[in-house]
Amino acid sequence: MFYLIGLGLGDVKDITVKGLEIIKKCNRVYLESYTSILTVQQETLEEFYGCPLIVADRELVESCADEILPKEDEDVAFLVVGDPFGATTHTDLVLRAKEKDIQVKVIHNSSILTAVGCCGLQLYSYGETVSIPYWTDTWQPDSFYERIISNRQRDLHTLCLLDIKVKEPTLESILKKKKDYMPPKFMSVNEAANQLIEVLNNKIQDSQITELTDQCLAVGLARVGCEDQRIVVCSLQDMTSVDLGPPLHCLVVPAKRMHPLEIEFLKQYALDEKRFKEMTQ
Repeated sequence: MFYLIGLGLGDVKDITVKGLEIIKKCNRVYLESYTSILTVQQETLEEFYGCPLIVADRELVESCADEILPKEDEDVAFLVVGDPFGATTHTDLVLRAKEKDIQVKVIHNSSILTAVGCCGLQLYSYGETVSIPYWTDTWQPDSFYERIISNRQRDLHTLCLLDIKVKEPTLESILKKKKDYMPPKFMSVNEAANQLIEVLNNKIQDSQITELTDQCLAVGLARVGCEDQRIVVCSLQDMTSVDLGPPLHCLVVPAKRMHPLEIEFLKQYALDEKRFKEMTQ
């Protein structure tokens, strides 16, 4: 049996009872380490689960997936932060297993896609989720902007998932075919806001009309589901100066029109309550 087990968003105890029972009986247990992270170290997880964990980085999952799948008379667990189907890579693992006639069982858990409701914006009023990637000197995609605009035109909120870089090879190591990795880094809400504003400025320079401005409302969230969870509501411009501390962060661009209950709930997280009132009238 091949098990995909969601770990939830917070700490070691967020796993379900069912998931923990399965881990304890598996021959091999993998911890997926590149689509998200928990706030605890691998050693803490191993102590709580009572078994060693094999770290599954992007290279292993995407290039050597068959090594992960169980052999005959074996049970294998693949642990995913959040919910197992929060990333398409895990869908690919399921399809590979079924091609080999391996039984698959999924143990679901909380995901940022639903936990983002903690900020007070109603889940059924969200549009397409977007990812904001780190830019480089030679690669600065802005397709996330078009999706945010599309959502706003339909009066829908946008959840922006922010880039993380874990065990990413350096350009030099790729050219030399030598494994050398960059330090891990995790995009913050202020970095995401800066990139979004840069796209806005480029659109304005190109004389394009935009429904989004740097004075539009933005919601920054950090470590959702953890004891030290933080939420801040302010303008997109002010978000460029907000420090929400350690990762993981995500950014929400609310719809132009919000339900009165959404506004009332958001108000408790306003960086400047007077300014918030002006922006939501």
